[in-house]
Amino acid sequence: MNKLIDKVVIFIISFSLYMPTAKDIYLVVPILIAIILSALISYVEKDNFTISIFTLYLLGCLFLPGLLFFLPLFCYDVVLIRFKWLWLLCFLPVIATTTSDFLSLSWQVSALILVAYVLKHRSNGFESLAKTYHNLRDNSKEISLQLERKNHELLEKQDYEINLATLRERNRIARDIHDNVGHLLSRSILQVGALLAINKDEVTKESLKLIKNTLSEAMDSIRSSVHNLHEESINLEAEIQKLVDNFNFCSIKLQYDMETSLEKNIKYCFIAVTKEALSNIIKHSNATEVLVVLREHPGFYQLVIQDNGSNSNYNSENGIGVKNIIERVTAIGGNVNISSNLGFRIFISLDKQVHKSKCI
Repeated sequence: MNKLIDKVVIFIISFSLYMPTAKDIYLVVPILIAIILSALISYVEKDNFTISIFTLYLLGCLFLPGLLFFLPLFCYDVVLIRFKWLWLLCFLPVIATTTSDFLSLSWQVSALILVAYVLKHRSNGFESLAKTYHNLRDNSKEISLQLERKNHELLEKQDYEINLATLRERNRIARDIHDNVGHLLSRSILQVGALLAINKDEVTKESLKLIKNTLSEAMDSIRSSVHNLHEESINLEAEIQKLVDNFNFCSIKLQYDMETSLEKNIKYCFIAVTKEALSNIIKHSNATEVLVVLREHPGFYQLVIQDNGSNSNYNSENGIGVKNIIERVTAIGGNVNISSNLGFRIFISLDKQVHKSKCI
């Protein structure tokens, strides 16, 4: 836009210098030639084309002096092409022209040529600054987006690590309760039972029975609490990742996309099925790649385990491992589809609504 404004300003000044000298009916010819050729140079924007038009225009100035007034337009176009000093040729027609009408205005045209040179450098500098600014703005925006993404990933990782640490602490508490308090209560129950066996006093026996029943209730309560703590502390993604990390038979990939916290029976089922499927691959398949996918959809959960093995001789009547997988999935209301067309593939889906109603 700056260049267009510059050329319009130069043309207006050239036109104002030209009009007082125009005396014949062909006064419009230099104007049209200058406009057309200058527009062509701006449209094509190729150095070789610009140099050719510029050379032709210089030659035309020798035969049609009216063209000299519009030389600054073409000087503006050739200032920054690869031949840096080519614009100086604009002064040659000015010096070579001896027309008396033009001699008085030659210094004004020369000054306008210098003005065109300055304007071109100024506009080019503005464009360079604008381009630098846009690059800096785009780079800063890209860096900002990258930082936001990294920050989001760090927050997710932090939440995951906090959750994992919480689950480990629950496991530790459950283990300590089981190993310490549970054993003490068990020993107390055995000791009370021994006292009941050797004591003959009925009143004392009744008291000991009450104590034993209380201790048994306490033991059942602690056992239930420990089981609940342990079940809540199971991290499905961590457990599946552990199975994948320990699988060294061939290359394996895991795609985990679960957001909802699953119920314990689903976790146990998916872990057991994955373990059984990977074990079957090691025993019966010649696969070189294995893919494990756990994905949550709006209406159902999905578990897919597949390999690219070629000796997958699947028979639903044989194989305890496959039967165990089918029984486990059926027990929680899921569907199993097993195929062996292009490698062995286990596809499990569990409808969320069906499972909820079954649990209720």
